[in-house]
Amino acid sequence: MAFFALADLHLGLAVDKPMEKFGEQWRDHPTRIADNWRRTVGADDVVLIPGDISWAMRLDAVQPDLLFLAQLPGRKVLLRGNHDYWWQSLAKVREALPPGFFAIQNDHVLLDGVAICGARGWSLPGAGEGRTDEDQKIYLRERRRLDLSLSSAPPDARKVAMIHFPPVGLSGQEKGFGDLLQQYQVELCVYGHLHGDDHRLALRGEHDGVFYVFCAADAVDFTPVRLPL
Repeated sequence: MAFFALADLHLGLAVDKPMEKFGEQWRDHPTRIADNWRRTVGADDVVLIPGDISWAMRLDAVQPDLLFLAQLPGRKVLLRGNHDYWWQSLAKVREALPPGFFAIQNDHVLLDGVAICGARGWSLPGAGEGRTDEDQKIYLRERRRLDLSLSSAPPDARKVAMIHFPPVGLSGQEKGFGDLLQQYQVELCVYGHLHGDDHRLALRGEHDGVFYVFCAADAVDFTPVRLPL
């Protein structure tokens, strides 16, 4: 049994959203995801998917994307990203998920002794001049949601966090969500959201006692990243 992570799948099997306009690396990317996933992940493994799962706008429209993932090996743990507009009522999302899927929102799931927690996150206070008062409100709300999720986990469990946005400043100086990860003794945090040239800015490896794994699909050749757990 092993843990993997892959963010920013940006599936759209029921919507017209050709991804190659974002670069040739995105051409036919669902096929690449499926091929690489099957070569990498086993039936008993766990794959964390921290956001931007599908371009679908409604729950019925996301079903082909969920069925696509259901045909791939392993158990899947989902987190909402900023483009997952289909994810509204958590109860309805969970009702729509195929067997072997889990959704995280203000809570956690315990798999193989590991408590998987998370929150979507948001742009950090030091993110730049374009940040607004509304961004600050959303950021503080996401901090509360991460706190709820982490506090719901058994205190003595190993903890992994899923956050869609970068959880700390790309230089490592802006604490962002990092203080909560430290407070709850999170072992490892996976995240995505960054694309293109921003890949080089992503914080990776150990920082202040937390190991960060950047797993945006186009940054890792559309292949689930094995986590050091």
